[in-house]
Amino acid sequence: MAVSDEQIAFVHDLFEGVGLLTTRKMFGGLGIYADGVIFALVMSEGQLRLKGAGDMVKAFDAEGWERWTYTRKGGAASSMPYWTMPEHLLDDPEKASAWAQRVLAAL
Repeated sequence: MAVSDEQIAFVHDLFEGVGLLTTRKMFGGLGIYADGVIFALVMSEGQLRLKGAGDMVKAFDAEGWERWTYTRKGGAASSMPYWTMPEHLLDDPEKASAWAQRVLAAL
């Protein structure tokens, strides 16, 4: 399922406090950038994920955010440095932008 224009508009509204955003469609999803730095993804299934690095890994884990994991060919589990944003943040641009700014500061 490809990312829709409505989803792209939603991302811009949700992260309005971050500043100028750019997006790039990729692999059926969407990369979200601030000043050329990717900090979030919209997955092809619609989940919004923030990138974790440095202290953000501990912050996401402490908040109980779900890390993006998948199973490789052969059955080995693997994880990516992205965590799914909780539903309550998807309705709160101020808090979502604050989390995004923390992510960007850690990258």
